[in-house]
Amino acid sequence: MYNIAVIPGDGIGQEVVKAAVTILDKLPIDFNYTYAKAGDECKEETGVPLPDETIELAKNSDAVLFGAAGETAADVIVRLRRELNTFVNLRPVKSLQPDKYGNIDFMIVRENTEDLYIGDEEKTPEGAIARKKITKFASERIAKYAFKYAEDTGRKKVTAVHKANVLKLSDGLFKKSFYKIAEQYPNIESNDFYVDATAMYLITNPLDFEVIVTTNLYGDILSDEGAGLVGGLGMIPSANIGDDNGLFEPVHGSAPDIAGQGIANPAATILSACMMLDYLGESQYARKVEEILIEVIQEGSHVTPDLGGNSSTQEMAEYIANKL
Repeated sequence: MYNIAVIPGDGIGQEVVKAAVTILDKLPIDFNYTYAKAGDECKEETGVPLPDETIELAKNSDAVLFGAAGETAADVIVRLRRELNTFVNLRPVKSLQPDKYGNIDFMIVRENTEDLYIGDEEKTPEGAIARKKITKFASERIAKYAFKYAEDTGRKKVTAVHKANVLKLSDGLFKKSFYKIAEQYPNIESNDFYVDATAMYLITNPLDFEVIVTTNLYGDILSDEGAGLVGGLGMIPSANIGDDNGLFEPVHGSAPDIAGQGIANPAATILSACMMLDYLGESQYARKVEEILIEVIQEGSHVTPDLGGNSSTQEMAEYIANKL
């Protein structure tokens, strides 16, 4: 039995998490779900966006399935990643529908514990200062994870993304750490690009990428660009992995403009659940769910409106579950 902490959160998080659980329940795996609160609504009810009991539940579970947070996202998901010490954020960018580029399939390996994204800011008389923290330890750790991921999944190239030409000390250290680790993996090609150049190359030649490893903020931005290549944020899952915990969430937010209408695309959350299955060692079921999801999306008859269909979030999930 796997003990899963389920945190639906705000907005469409409630709907897409329900959809993912509907599919998980069709698998011959024993899941014990414990639901917990976090997010905007939780703050209104309890005064805090992320209660201590939610954190403790997450720490003591085999995995965490998270939906979305609204305005309190920085106080919820960013803090939860930190509390669980999930140092890597995996964001796969993969074509689920035919597109003009062909078969896009690359992984963004994002360092999850430092950089500007952690929000270390302070006011000054002139305005504000944000501190960008890059350490040798975290840089080498994430680079090693990226190369090991490439090795384990049969990928042949790892690309580091940085801005070392301007941020010579911080991003310079990240680049240096990357190439130090690259020496340990002679059979895997290594190269690096500036983040602005990468943004262009993702549009002009996305098939050139296999694994991208980068810092926290760049990874967040580039993964959204990657989503634009393959159909939008509703198609991109993510996994936050640490030594002892795994937290799985769609990349999209709470989408308050469509929340409660039953039209949210559940694909990103279903794929996040697949990443959770991989983490739990149930990869055969992860591939089966992913295979059927892609089949249903390409059929186009039982999908949500953004994918060209007329099905509700739950109807799409139930159709996939029945095909299992």
